[in-house]
Amino acid sequence: MEAASRNLLSFISMLPTCFILVIFSFTIVDAEISNSKTIGRGLKAYGQLPDRKEQATPSSALFFDDNEKDIDIIATYSDASGTIRTRRVKMKDLSASWVLENPISGDPGKQKGSQVFKLKDSYQASRRSEENVEHFIDDHHWQEDEIQNRRKASWSPVKFKRQMLRQKRWDLRTADLILQNKEGDKQMEATSAIEDLKNMDPVVNGKYSIWRRDFENPNSDSTLKLMRDQIIMAKAYANIAKSRNQIDLYSSLLRHVGDSLRVIGDANSDSELHPSSLDQAKAMGHALSFAKDRLYDCHIVARKLRAMLQSAEDNVNSLKKRSAFLIQLAAKTVPKPLHCLPLQLAADYYFHGYQRKKDLNIEKLEDPSLYHYAIFSDNILATSVVVNSTVLHANEPEKHIFHIVTDKLNFAAMRMWFILNAPEKATVQVEKIDDFKWLNSSYCSVLRQLESARVKEYYFKNHPSSLSVGSDNLKYRNPKYLSMLNHLRFYLPEVYPKLHKILFLDDDIVVQKDLTPLWDVDLNGMVNGAVETCKGSFHRFDKYLNFSNPKISEKFDSNACGWAFGMNIFDLKEWRNRNITQIYHYWQDRNEDRTLWKLGTLPPGLITFYNLTYPLDRKWHVLGLGYDPALNQTEIENAAVVHYNGNYKPWLDLAVAKYKSYWSKYVRFDNYYLKLCNLSE
Repeated sequence: MEAASRNLLSFISMLPTCFILVIFSFTIVDAEISNSKTIGRGLKAYGQLPDRKEQATPSSALFFDDNEKDIDIIATYSDASGTIRTRRVKMKDLSASWVLENPISGDPGKQKGSQVFKLKDSYQASRRSEENVEHFIDDHHWQEDEIQNRRKASWSPVKFKRQMLRQKRWDLRTADLILQNKEGDKQMEATSAIEDLKNMDPVVNGKYSIWRRDFENPNSDSTLKLMRDQIIMAKAYANIAKSRNQIDLYSSLLRHVGDSLRVIGDANSDSELHPSSLDQAKAMGHALSFAKDRLYDCHIVARKLRAMLQSAEDNVNSLKKRSAFLIQLAAKTVPKPLHCLPLQLAADYYFHGYQRKKDLNIEKLEDPSLYHYAIFSDNILATSVVVNSTVLHANEPEKHIFHIVTDKLNFAAMRMWFILNAPEKATVQVEKIDDFKWLNSSYCSVLRQLESARVKEYYFKNHPSSLSVGSDNLKYRNPKYLSMLNHLRFYLPEVYPKLHKILFLDDDIVVQKDLTPLWDVDLNGMVNGAVETCKGSFHRFDKYLNFSNPKISEKFDSNACGWAFGMNIFDLKEWRNRNITQIYHYWQDRNEDRTLWKLGTLPPGLITFYNLTYPLDRKWHVLGLGYDPALNQTEIENAAVVHYNGNYKPWLDLAVAKYKSYWSKYVRFDNYYLKLCNLSE
């Protein structure tokens, strides 16, 4: 009984061992079967590129007859554990990763008898074939013999297709990486540029004068700047030394200041300095160092520099006032040649009896179907430029009528000029304002105001004769603001009662294109056609009118856009229907004390034609040539009319040089009277 128990226990203890052996056997068999299947699958998929008529033939039978499809092949391989094994497999069971190599040259399909084949992993062959992949992709026009050689080579179609797809993926990935690299480089460059801009100092070191030329070396005036700074500090220390009764130091600093000023002279850059400038700068440096050791006190020096700064600002403001005063004075002063011209013309007018000459073409002067212009001026030369430039660009000059009105003093000279220099085909009528008998103080507000004692005292007493009075008073006391030639524009329907439309032109404009299309502009019921001048917040109503006065603020919009006098097309029929002249009188009477606006005709014009002005295209009228040297040159050249509004008139020496040619090319400098009065280009 005991023996049986021991046998049972021994059997039970052997069961796990047997179980493990069985599992191990199955694993080995499964591995061998798996390897066999793998080899079979690989060879089954392998074969050379078939011809079109052989596409249905299995890949394993490419080099063998039907009788040879199932030949036995002994394959040597390594299993998963690394043990070298040998197995007999069928040709159809080999995978595409194996290559058959026939050591016997020639076509395998034509060999007779037994043949010897070697199995070889196609990895090595594929490495050699990869060198030819690029050539295969790029060259699509292979020769016939190259195709045959490809077919004979030991290539797997599946392997080759995989390599082709892999090569395409590599190409796409390479292109993508290159693109990403370029984008990354651009991003890095942009980031670097932004950082450089952040770190860049906008102030150019070494620049001293704001009007220096940009193309000069930015450090070309470093020595000059140093010496000027030394002069400022030397003056500060000299004043401190004088206050402390250190006369020797005071005299020494003043001597160095004088020497530095002589060395600098009129120099604007280091290249213009005297060769001894560096020696003088060193000497001044030693003097300043000595003065600092004896006099330096932070609070005292800071206070002195602030006092010097304030003094410099006061000097600058004084010079600005002086400049403004002199500009206003020069603007209203008649140059000698322009004063000579009317005198010579008037003398010859009466000497040769032209006062008896009658105007011709009376019918044309009142024909509303023609193109009529109104020019009110006492400047003969300027008026001639307006007429000449307009006629020169007119398509039909015979249809253009110019109505010129001047004062009694210049009437004879103006008429004489246009008798002798009549424009070709166009008609010119010259009148004097004194002939308009209806224009009297009982009808005209400005004339009535000129008779009041308060206005006479303002304009004709305490007239500014020095800089202390200021440039503003001189500006607004300019006689042109009181001249009826300036205010006559508000009486156009009365001056020309039979006309329907008229184009008003100032005498400081130049015409560069045909203006006849302006008569065809539909004003949409408006009275005045003009170019608006507001850009952003500039030149709006609050610039010209006093909106602190309730008479103005209750009637008008402070943000309303201003417009330009100088080239205006007026619908005289609509003017009469709306009684525009009466509106002008109403507001002019309420500004007798000059509290609604300053003098001039633009502010009352803005009020009179408020909501009655049609905006013209800006190309018709470009302004600013009389005060702004930074206008766009292209806009000037493309404009129909350019306007020299401002103090820098083209016939004055104040004129902006680069704008003067637009005006002077219409002046006939070979004219006898211009030569007589020394008027030259």
